[in-house]
Amino acid sequence: MFGIYLKRELSRRKKAALVIAMGLALGIALVITVNSVSAGMTQAQDEVLKSLYGLGTDMTVTKAQSAPKAGSSQGPRFQFDAKSSSKASQSSDRVMTQGGQALKSSLVQQVAAQKGVASAVGALSLNVTKVDGSFTQGKAQSSGSGGQQGGPGGSGGAQPQVQGGGANFNVNSYSVAGVDVANQALGPLATMKITSGKTFTSAQTDAKVAVVSKSYAKEKKYKVGSAFKISGTKYTVIGIATPDSGESSTDVYLPLKQAQSLGDAKNKVTTIYVKATDSKQIATVKKTIQSNISGTTVTTSSDLASTVSGSLSTASDLATTVGKWLSIAVLAAAFLVAALLTSSAVSRRVREFGTLKALGWPSRRVTRQVVGESVVNGLIGGGLGIALGLAAACTVTAISPKLTAQLGSTGGGGMGGSPGGGPGGGGPGQQAKNTVEIALSAPVSVTTIALAVGLAVAGGLIAGAMGGWRASRMRPADALRSVS
Repeated sequence: MFGIYLKRELSRRKKAALVIAMGLALGIALVITVNSVSAGMTQAQDEVLKSLYGLGTDMTVTKAQSAPKAGSSQGPRFQFDAKSSSKASQSSDRVMTQGGQALKSSLVQQVAAQKGVASAVGALSLNVTKVDGSFTQGKAQSSGSGGQQGGPGGSGGAQPQVQGGGANFNVNSYSVAGVDVANQALGPLATMKITSGKTFTSAQTDAKVAVVSKSYAKEKKYKVGSAFKISGTKYTVIGIATPDSGESSTDVYLPLKQAQSLGDAKNKVTTIYVKATDSKQIATVKKTIQSNISGTTVTTSSDLASTVSGSLSTASDLATTVGKWLSIAVLAAAFLVAALLTSSAVSRRVREFGTLKALGWPSRRVTRQVVGESVVNGLIGGGLGIALGLAAACTVTAISPKLTAQLGSTGGGGMGGSPGGGPGGGGPGQQAKNTVEIALSAPVSVTTIALAVGLAVAGGLIAGAMGGWRASRMRPADALRSVS
């Protein structure tokens, strides 16, 4: 009886049922869209952190740069030999460590021995500034109309002047990362894929070989087998690497020992990459390292997440704040409209409900009938809302709008100003200068669908509760008064 009556009443009031269902559908669709876009923002942020922080890296250990002593100069200095040839070219490399104060390599084993640490790998970040060019000698030429040149006490003639000459130098800066070739799955090379040539072997701990990023190789026209020099040391390119996502923050990768030799940092590292045994215990492991190894700064990926800026950060803020409150406002309006329309429909059915009560229907049965109709309307609205929300999410994924992101400073490491933060670019705690471009997607999870169904049922129950309450207050006499 309940089902038959329910079907007949809904078919009689198709227009009203459709209006209620569409109101709920729009609110639910907006919730699905906002939740999906927010999930896409989180995935995009993870991609940024993975490309700049290190695949599989749960945290990094660094040490803040000490304040410079009074009167000391921290800037690079270049010295050139004086040469008689006016066209002889000059070249000099300045190699400086980046990413905070250098740490002893023995600290890597100390960090690896901490409770909750699965593995730890050290890396050395360098910045190479290359200055090359030539000086041109000027020529002395006399000016004036001649005459004797005055001697001591004389009136004197025109003095000779140097004309021409000068200097023409190019300045090129690039980043270098020293890699532990025995454990490349963690650290600077973890986010890179070798697309040409090969990576380091375990036997090349001190070999004069290099892996370069694809963008840097294109800029310098390097290929596998090409050679280049850093501070007079010749290196051979054995591989070209492409980042899994975004742009590489490091230009050149060298075996750790070679990088230590270039940077005059024997048995030193600037960043220790750490992987925890349990990703849920990262905060605990961070506290353990900080308490047992004093003077170090431990930065987790969640710490870096707050420093991601650019259009990705702006869109994320909009999705999590404006989107959330907009969804709540639309849902509240949809629930209110559904409740008012249901209550209005009940008021137009005074004769019907009064007659049913006169025939013996108890108030709870009338209320149940109204609530049942409202829940069905809510489920219909939920189905439409899920369809609209899925369509919107698929549209966002198909369009894949491009967002940019930069990794800013966390204040934990040194502010060395290297070309990039994260692996090989100076480590956490620096200002990243490279921009990562991420394609936005809008994945829809089972949890989001379940939330939509719950909202549909909740909307139906709220509308049914108001309508049922009004129907339960009707008396059979109301129906008799409306009979002509």
